[in-house]
Amino acid sequence: MRVHYRTFGCKANQYDTERMRQRLEGGLATGHPAPLDDADLCVINTCTVTNRADADARRYIRRARRRNPGAEIVVAGCSAVLRAREYRAMDGVSAVVEGHDPAEVLAAASRALGPGRLVQLGSRAALERTHMEGVGAEVLRRRAGATRGWLKVQDGCDRKCAFCATRLARGRSRSRHPDRVVAEARALARSHPELVVTGVHIGHYGRDLDPRGSLTALVRRLLNEVPGPRFRLGSIEATEIDDPMIDLLSTSGGRLAPHLHMPLQSGADPVLRRMRRWHTREQYRRRAFEIADAVGSIGLGADIITGFPGETSGDHARTLSLVEELPFTYLHVFPYSPRDGTVAAGLSGPVPQRVSRERGRELRALAGEKGARYARRRGGAEVEVVMEGTGGTALTGDYLRVAVKSARTPDPLVLHRGRLSGDGTGVRIDAATSHTLN
Repeated sequence: MRVHYRTFGCKANQYDTERMRQRLEGGLATGHPAPLDDADLCVINTCTVTNRADADARRYIRRARRRNPGAEIVVAGCSAVLRAREYRAMDGVSAVVEGHDPAEVLAAASRALGPGRLVQLGSRAALERTHMEGVGAEVLRRRAGATRGWLKVQDGCDRKCAFCATRLARGRSRSRHPDRVVAEARALARSHPELVVTGVHIGHYGRDLDPRGSLTALVRRLLNEVPGPRFRLGSIEATEIDDPMIDLLSTSGGRLAPHLHMPLQSGADPVLRRMRRWHTREQYRRRAFEIADAVGSIGLGADIITGFPGETSGDHARTLSLVEELPFTYLHVFPYSPRDGTVAAGLSGPVPQRVSRERGRELRALAGEKGARYARRRGGAEVEVVMEGTGGTALTGDYLRVAVKSARTPDPLVLHRGRLSGDGTGVRIDAATSHTLN
């Protein structure tokens, strides 16, 4: 039996798809991954971060139906929680799983593969299911086809940002037990030289555990008890990075990658208040400088939304000035997109799309200049890199994607040492490597 997987959205969703894949391979006799055209079963893991994300999933379902009308289609994920009825009504959809539970995906797939069976899962309300669903008791062993593994430590979010629908689909913040996280990291380390600590809101890790834990304590355990891989933090709020975490970033010798992605969303306090963010411009600014001063050479990225309702030209100028001042090496910039069911969808003061797009272009151009300057400053430095598959690119600890210049083919399951080229865009890998995974 051949299975095609399609994932929309964030690293947490990608992790969830891997759990689905692992469960399907274990529960079905021959659950081999396959191209869309050759699949018997298509599992589509949806995202709901914007209305466009919902539309992308629906478009892909229609495409799958056209290209492979004989395949069974199972839809799961965040969008499936909030729009289950719409997906069930689509031609060709065999089953809808309201959430990310791999056991339910397996059950839906098993029933859908029977002749003429339409599975109608979801007897409980979607939000109730999401709140009750476990974060992942089963240990994930690998991320198929990738050198970097995702290590999901929590799910859900307790914040209430005005623009966010993900918390509606994912429910409250729920942390995995640290013993389970360590066990999974050991399993993933056999196949991946780098593990990315991810979740929906990892800064809240441990608050719901008894006894209470913290992300810093968990990362310290991972560094001490899982020798071999490099660890990297996924997206984390600037105000939730404590001093002990900064110390780990600066003293771990690269085991904890010197890289942080800290969502900003706006550099103007009036916009931050309308977004219902919990930090001010100055709180973010101060913490970013404290981190950069302590760590030194660090990749620093952020998310920014342009054109949020009520954003003025002055607000945009304040965002530009903050980006110019802070030591960012890259940005992810998104034009605001209304999301059904969110507070922001009802706010007044819409910004024309052309204005939002132009503001985004300005920010991306500025980020590109800053990133290039940072790469040039890093030229000549000795770095550790993780190969990206069997291709000719690799990733440094501080999140520079570089071309590999080596006479031999580097092993993708090894952390390699090399020296950056003068402009920081390439790396020469030496014969010596840091450590090999067992």
